[in-house]
Amino acid sequence: MTSAEPGGRAAGRYRGRGVRRSGGAWVALTVAVIAACIPGSQVPAPAKPLANVPRAWPLFDGAEEVRAANGMVVSSHPLASQVGTDIMRRGGNAVDAAVAVGFALTVVHARAGNIGGGGFMVIRSSRGDVVTIDYREVAPAAATRDMYLDARGRATDRSVLGHLAAGVPGSVAGMAEAHARYGALPFSEVVSPAIQLAREGFIVDRLRSNSITEAADLLARFPASASQYLPGGAAPSPGSRFVQPDLARTLQSIADSGPRVFYEGYIADSIVAEMQRGNGIITKADLASYRPIWRDPIVVHYRGHVVYSMPPASSGGVTMAEILNVLEGFAPLPAFGTPRHVHLLAEAMRRAFVDRNRLLGDPAFVDMPLRRLLSKRYAGELRRQIQPARATPTPSFNGQFNEGHSTTHYSIVDTQGNAVSVTTTLNSDYGSKVTVAGAGFLLNNEMDDFTAAPGQANQYGLVQGEANAIEPGKRMLSAMTPTIVLDPAGELLMVLGSPGGPRIITGVMQVISNVLDHGMRLRDAVAAPRVHHQSLPDEIVYEPGGLLPGTLARLERMGHTLRERDEYSGEITAIYRGRSGWIGVADPRGSGGAVGY
Repeated sequence: MTSAEPGGRAAGRYRGRGVRRSGGAWVALTVAVIAACIPGSQVPAPAKPLANVPRAWPLFDGAEEVRAANGMVVSSHPLASQVGTDIMRRGGNAVDAAVAVGFALTVVHARAGNIGGGGFMVIRSSRGDVVTIDYREVAPAAATRDMYLDARGRATDRSVLGHLAAGVPGSVAGMAEAHARYGALPFSEVVSPAIQLAREGFIVDRLRSNSITEAADLLARFPASASQYLPGGAAPSPGSRFVQPDLARTLQSIADSGPRVFYEGYIADSIVAEMQRGNGIITKADLASYRPIWRDPIVVHYRGHVVYSMPPASSGGVTMAEILNVLEGFAPLPAFGTPRHVHLLAEAMRRAFVDRNRLLGDPAFVDMPLRRLLSKRYAGELRRQIQPARATPTPSFNGQFNEGHSTTHYSIVDTQGNAVSVTTTLNSDYGSKVTVAGAGFLLNNEMDDFTAAPGQANQYGLVQGEANAIEPGKRMLSAMTPTIVLDPAGELLMVLGSPGGPRIITGVMQVISNVLDHGMRLRDAVAAPRVHHQSLPDEIVYEPGGLLPGTLARLERMGHTLRERDEYSGEITAIYRGRSGWIGVADPRGSGGAVGY
């Protein structure tokens, strides 16, 4: 992987919504960031509504395309996207940018951006080779199968809130490993923008302020979290500058010393001390033994295109591949949003999630029939089970066999055609709600992604089995689905992913299908209403106002149970190769930004 653009470095100071530089360069870059945040600044024409979408569907008007000839970054915060683009302007490549964005999101998108969590990265070099890196959290050595159950065998909230909920973090090790193999700039240089954002502060927007306010009661239970995120007893107000000196020192130490300081040095000591304060179980040995893992990607061929995504310990790639393989047998798919279209989506999703919940887990602990699950022949067997006008109920779950907004995704391409798709998470918003005292970062609550009690739902309603039971050193199953799509000629076409727990899988799949099956332009594909079915609970979940009354009535007559969500689903960040360059779209469901150059 080569450097994106050779050229002089620029020591920018990241303040507010722009990058402080001298003269015209500062003005140009500041305008780029602001343009990425203002609806209509890039593509003023409104999107054309689809025939089977309610006329009042609001997201088409909010979806904007940002176009650029050289490179593109789309993330959950415009400042983080600007950091990545600026790294590429300095001569960094897409992996340099991905690492810089990951550290920047720790500062500006704390509820999900993380160094106290983990994630997955899919990398495609300009030469065409594709690799993935798994830096998912792992269960501490002292973890036990029944550690979150009460005396009656019911799951408690100890897997969600507090010190015991945290798995051993993987993000710092994973990003450093990716950079060591593919980076072009010095590691300290790609971490530097995040340090500046933490040390000098950034301007808090309304969404971030409201998010902290919503979590304030839980954050206040932990002194370091209250001190960090509730200065003066309340969330930072919109328009205020948020400075995080403890986090700045932590990031500076990582920049100076690399990942070792996090896993073996004083930061590791701080994590262990925090565990001891709150009766957690992560030890210095757990941290020192953590390793990210390079894995081969999941590959699925769909209507002449090639789709790459994450293998287990993520369930995303396998489950999405099953859904796409089933749908491929319906050619063409029914028109978007019609009862038959939603029916086929739900039935394909249902079958894929049955397999996901029963069979998938950490490959170091579980033998999985991946070849069969990914085969076109098996997809044909599943397809033949689907009745054209009748729902087929999910079978009873045999235990023997919401990652909500706290997950974040970012997509990156550089001028050479290198592409990186990254999804990282803390699990719940602000993870375990525990901030490491003196270090300034939140710890995850990923232990809830294990099967605390087979057959019982976790916080996202997923009912899972023995394959994902808690074991020391095991990686909990994830739904993260960072994805790269190639066109029939083998050229890079799309880079995308999303937060949203199990809805990540179905959201990413629907955007791919919207483009490839329904011919939507990217902004429409991202903005269009989404549905979700995860086998149990046995229901089609749809976004508020997202299905026409006639469609709902027909689906009910087919035997489907329907539930309307009270909020939108996911936050896709996507890049598409257009005729004259890259097109970036940040989902109007969120507050992210696309920045290109």
